[in-house]
Amino acid sequence: MQSRLDKSPVATWWWTIDRWFLAAFLSLMGLGIVLSFAASPAVAQRIGLDSFHFATRQIIFTVPALGVMLAVSFLESRQIRRMALVILCIMLVLMVAVLYIGVEVKGARRWVSFVGMSIQPSEFLKPAFVIVCAWLFAEHKRQPDIPGNLFAMLLLILVISLLVAQPDLGQTMLVTGTWGVMFFMAGLPWLWIIALGITGASGLFAAYTVFPHVAARIDKFLTGEGDTFQVDMGREALINGHWFGVGPGEGTVKRVIPDAHADFVFSVAGEEFGLIMCFFIMSIFAFIVLRGLSTALKEHDDFTRYAVGGLVTVFGLQSVINMCVNLQLMPAKGMTLPFISYGGSSQIAIAISMGMVLALTRKRPEKRKQLGFALSQRAVPAE
Repeated sequence: MQSRLDKSPVATWWWTIDRWFLAAFLSLMGLGIVLSFAASPAVAQRIGLDSFHFATRQIIFTVPALGVMLAVSFLESRQIRRMALVILCIMLVLMVAVLYIGVEVKGARRWVSFVGMSIQPSEFLKPAFVIVCAWLFAEHKRQPDIPGNLFAMLLLILVISLLVAQPDLGQTMLVTGTWGVMFFMAGLPWLWIIALGITGASGLFAAYTVFPHVAARIDKFLTGEGDTFQVDMGREALINGHWFGVGPGEGTVKRVIPDAHADFVFSVAGEEFGLIMCFFIMSIFAFIVLRGLSTALKEHDDFTRYAVGGLVTVFGLQSVINMCVNLQLMPAKGMTLPFISYGGSSQIAIAISMGMVLALTRKRPEKRKQLGFALSQRAVPAE
């Protein structure tokens, strides 16, 4: 345990970090490893790999993800902004490259390979996009003559265009929804809210009419006709688990779910550990989002308020989409459950995002002391 008198960087970090956030993130990482051992062996055996291939790789991904999250949490706000701008520029270039040299999977190009490693640029783009937009909104509020809102809107259009070109409409909805929440926090007029709502509804209708796979998924969700095997099995796994589950390793429905280790790990958790585990997982995500929004609303710095609000919003929306798909409350969409689903790009990108949350919500006693001293100096009358 670090002493409060210790002024080293690690000790200062320990006493200023939001330890509730840290505990929640570590809990999700731990659950991700446990559930990978429950969900992945059947998937690995089905495609001819070692039973614990995916579980081992989940651990391999989690270790650097933890290191990245902790490293980012040491940064100051200015360093966060600079890092986000660099990541944003690199990922925009990679998202353009994906359209030409990307690996095609199920008719979509979302991955680019480097020296045997696959990277999904859109995953890393999200936290950088949130931070840069938060900075633009904050700058516009600080100096209204700076067209920050306009630049943020142009950036949104650019990102949406690249996502639709892949196509990845799930990430498009996620990014757009998060941007809308941040714009709302920045104090947009109600007219803008109505206009954005109409635009979003028009975009969904356009996606339904332009992209056959989107129309097929929505039609299958509404009518129940067509290939609904995976979502049906996901729901069946949850039903089979009842309240307390069938026991670790005893699940049977999970063995036939194609993406049990990734998009449908929540269903596996329900089958083997019961609905109690599902509610526990949901409560952790709800705690992170509610604590993040509560902390953001208490912030006096506009950039920190928008950034923290945006980061926990994209985190929460992604988890909600994944769980709703597992519960058949939404059309099927390949969206990982943060920190729990299998995936290297997702793990590292979410770790960067939550590292930013830890960094931006750290207590800054030095700044408060300086502010208090400055105010006291102003209060002293000149002799």
